Amino acid sequence: MTSPGESASPLDAEDLRVRVQKRLDDFLCSQVSLLDDVSPDLAPLAESITDLLRGGKRLRPAFAYWGWRGAGGADCEEAIAFATSLELLQACALIHDDVMDGSDTRRGMPAAHRRFATLHRGNEWRGSSEMFGVGAAILLGDLCLSWADEMLMSCGLPPRSVMRGKPVYDLMRTELMAGQYLDLLEQAMGGGSAERAMRVVRYKSAKYTIERPLHLGAELADASPDLVVAYSGYGLPLGEAFQLRDDVLGVFGDPAETGKPAGDDLREGKRTVLVATAAEAASPAEAAVLRRRLGDPALDAAGVDELREIIVGTGALRHVEALIEALTDQCFQALDAAPVVDDAREALRGLAVAATSRSV
Repeated sequence: MTSPGESASPLDAEDLRVRVQKRLDDFLCSQVSLLDDVSPDLAPLAESITDLLRGGKRLRPAFAYWGWRGAGGADCEEAIAFATSLELLQACALIHDDVMDGSDTRRGMPAAHRRFATLHRGNEWRGSSEMFGVGAAILLGDLCLSWADEMLMSCGLPPRSVMRGKPVYDLMRTELMAGQYLDLLEQAMGGGSAERAMRVVRYKSAKYTIERPLHLGAELADASPDLVVAYSGYGLPLGEAFQLRDDVLGVFGDPAETGKPAGDDLREGKRTVLVATAAEAASPAEAAVLRRRLGDPALDAAGVDELREIIVGTGALRHVEALIEALTDQCFQALDAAPVVDDAREALRGLAVAATSRSV
């Protein structure tokens, strides 16, 4: 096993990504066998989720695992198993999020609902191919949600330990779905203040990506209440910084790195903190352009550039970058004061850099 200090990426410390992938592969193998027993017609479901789960940075398993280690938990396959369950939960969230956003791609491949719509058209089946794609994707996401729970509950830790962590897991899922609705609501309302957008960041992403995975690992390891509080001080601002970085990449990121077309968040009309800040500072003419162009699925490269210029010119990009820096500093200060096992402290520091620079 590699140590945190030796690993090229903090996500690879203790061979974490390799071990998570193996756990996913083994679990999916058994689940695909069950689907095959039901009907060979379920093969496209199995192929879709298998392809999706070959990608990803594994941030949530990493924070859950190091939350466990930071509380004194030993490196073991049971810890890898409960941490890996979060990848299945993430798969559910991504599949459903792509349906709600009308996204075309995910991790450089067609989004699940697009994939199943293509399957419908290719076979010349009856009815709407788009509705078939949406229905299949919803069911696929639900299947991943069910499997996530199954993997957690069968991780191999003592039942008492698992039940100690289950309330955190349940709360995390509730917060995620609540945040997803708030995001959907902001889209329907045409966006609001940066403060409202930040609330979506907190509940849709920040808590679910970092704070609650840390809490899950801590509770499973029977951590002290002080450590759980310290994990919030580190994890919540870091989670917010992580999502703000994701929002910046959704507008200015390299498609080779993001797996999505350039400016795709602008075509989807995502009401991010970045966009809300630009709207609040925009001139009347700039505000009119934002209203007209944001959310246009046919937005071309020139339109993307025009919106980018407004975001930069209003100071929104500069403001969000400063906010990311301030939140990251806050998380480091909390980590320095946290009663965390030393090797885990180093790993968590590296993960904070990786989550906010998105260089992994």
